[in-house]
Amino acid sequence: MTVRAWLIVLTVAAVPLVVASRAAGQIPPKSGCADCHFADPQSPRREHLEAWDRSPHGRANVGCEKCHGGNAHTFEGFLAHAGIVRPSDAKSPVHPRNLAATCGSCHTGALIAFQQSRHSELLQSGNRSGPTCSTCHGEVGGRVLSAKALAGECNGCHGPGERAPRAQRAQDVREEYDALQAVRQQMKLAQSLIRRVADKQRRAWLTEAYRQVEIPVQRAVDAGHQFVYEDLREQLAVARTRVEALLSSLANP
Repeated sequence: MTVRAWLIVLTVAAVPLVVASRAAGQIPPKSGCADCHFADPQSPRREHLEAWDRSPHGRANVGCEKCHGGNAHTFEGFLAHAGIVRPSDAKSPVHPRNLAATCGSCHTGALIAFQQSRHSELLQSGNRSGPTCSTCHGEVGGRVLSAKALAGECNGCHGPGERAPRAQRAQDVREEYDALQAVRQQMKLAQSLIRRVADKQRRAWLTEAYRQVEIPVQRAVDAGHQFVYEDLREQLAVARTRVEALLSSLANP
């Protein structure tokens, strides 16, 4: 018997033990797709699988079937892959035209904002040159690009070649996302200082002030998903004023 055959046999044999353990509440449920593909050293796109395993999606047990379809509750290959089509197929949940809706089944706020963008309109019209979720966040990694890397993505269309208008777009994007990162660093500092406040009443007041910083930051992120950088800049200015006032309060009890 080949090594591959033995691996499949051992994987299938382990299923009753895994199911029993999960039923007893000993371990959280995991994607059967990933279990089987990891067991098979000849699985296609191994790097994709490993990227998922290292990602927030993998840690949260958001299985392959959530994006690709199929049946994660069987180790029979034919049944497990039933209904799965290639990403290039217009019916695929990860086809560029459908990807935002697939991601949006969990990331609702980002989907709502993105659907209001010109880039979303282009994708829905059949133009696949514009960005979608995987452009900025990776196929499965759920990463957040640095301001420099994001500007590089924008330059692909809005750069010197000007396949799309706004040649200065990448520079504007980099400046705004650098500013967003700076505000987030200030928020992180404020949060760590708030935890050290012994007075419960004062800590509650400071916590509420921190929440008031989060509101414009989230609005800025939404504006980014809409690619409306004027709104992003405006919300960041509000957030910066609030977080600086919060830090001043923390420095002067």
